[in-house]
Order: sequence, then structure tokens, then C-alpha cells
Amino acid sequence: MHKNQLQIEQLYDAYHRDVYHFALYYTNSKQEAEDITQETFLKVLKQLHHLKDGEKVKTWILTIARNTAVDIHRKQKIKRLLTEKLIKQPILTEGIEPPTIVEKNEQWQMVQQALMTLKSHDRTIIICRMLKDYTIQETAAILGISEVKVRVDFHRAMARLRKKVGRRN
Repeated sequence: MHKNQLQIEQLYDAYHRDVYHFALYYTNSKQEAEDITQETFLKVLKQLHHLKDGEKVKTWILTIARNTAVDIHRKQKIKRLLTEKLIKQPILTEGIEPPTIVEKNEQWQMVQQALMTLKSHDRTIIICRMLKDYTIQETAAILGISEVKVRVDFHRAMARLRKKVGRRN
């Protein structure tokens, strides 16, 4: 572990600025760029044993950063759609107008109904990946299927859910 720790520290020192700047340009948000940078180097640490060509370490790390940024951005976009609508019931507070509460409740009901019309497998994948933030690996283990199947099925389930709630992208 000491060797990996030393190696990851060297990689971080050498490339964290490149990863951060890429993420900053990608998101235009300092907080999101920091999150992407942190997540990227966690993935680098976990996948360090897969690095075969030391000459391509920078492109390898930036590829991980790009994939991380895309994943996080996609997750946040879909999560905004779902979590707004998948909260239990709106809490009555001062400052929230009754029409807003009714609209949020109607959105929740629409998404909940759409989720309930999906096959159990699709619903489970969406819940695991989007609402519970489980990784692809964790979702695969929970469902007893391959990671590739999780990716494909998740993509298809989200397309079906979007179609049911009337969104195309």
C-alpha cells in the first residue's frame, strides 16, 4: 500500500491541475470541478494496477476525468429531474404558494406513475443508480448481472422513463 500511496501522491502532484482545469471548463463550477477532481483521483487509485503504459499516464488520467465528469453531469441532470419529483410529499412552509405545492405534487405523481409502469428490473436499476447513487459495480452485484448489462439496461430504462414522462433527452 505504501508504494501505491507514494505513486498516487506523485500522480496527483503532477496532474491535479490538468484534471481540475478540465473539470472547471467542463462544468463552469469550482465546486463541481473539485468534486470531479477528487472522484477522478479516487478512481485512479482504484485502477492504478490497470495502468500498463507509463508514457500515457496523463491521457489515461484525463480519460478517467472526462468519464467522471460526464457521469457526474448526467447523474445530476437526471437526478434533478427525478429528485424534485420523487420527494415524498411537499412540506408546507411559509413562502411556498399553494399552486407551487400542487404543481410539485402533480409532478411527483406523474413520475411515480411512470416508474410504476416500468418493469421491475428497469425500476430497480433506476432506483439503484439514480436515487441511491450505487455504482455500476454495486448495482451489478445487487441484481446479479454483469456491469455491461447494468449500463445497457440503465440506458434503456431511462429512455423508457423519459418517454413515459414526456421528455426526449
